[in-house]
Amino acid sequence: MQGAKCNNLHLALFVIHRKSVEKMKARIRELTCRSNGWGNERRKEALRQYISGWLNYFRLADMRNLLERTDEWFRRRLRSLILKQWKRISTKLRILIKLGIPRPKAWEFANTRKDYWRVADSPILSRSITNERLKQAGFIFFSDYYKKVRWVNQETAVYRTVRTLV
Repeated sequence: MQGAKCNNLHLALFVIHRKSVEKMKARIRELTCRSNGWGNERRKEALRQYISGWLNYFRLADMRNLLERTDEWFRRRLRSLILKQWKRISTKLRILIKLGIPRPKAWEFANTRKDYWRVADSPILSRSITNERLKQAGFIFFSDYYKKVRWVNQETAVYRTVRTLV
């Protein structure tokens, strides 16, 4: 953690250093690499362990906004990974129709020449592979786990008088 910053109420807030965030993103890139040959179950377990460990280590830091931005990037990365796994145009078309996308739009996105990263940010893929579907598939997200850790941390916190002013 980089250090403490003070807000308007003069409470100390810990901030995560930029290099720690860069290392975290590099590790997530490594774990979600499309060419490492891992199955989805192994990938989910590795991501779950890394995310929970990272957030437990930095849980005292105030990082809600950082984690929301990181989650957007992470979900796009997962969508790109899933799209890559579908491989063939016919598979993409069949699955997109099954997920509720109208046939002409499904054909348009199944047959696109754009790269996976670009298509992963499309509204069609965001509507078909929703955040809820990713959660149901077993993926864990930074902001959800952070809320859980922070709530437990605040619930179990012990308050005591450090110094009495006379």
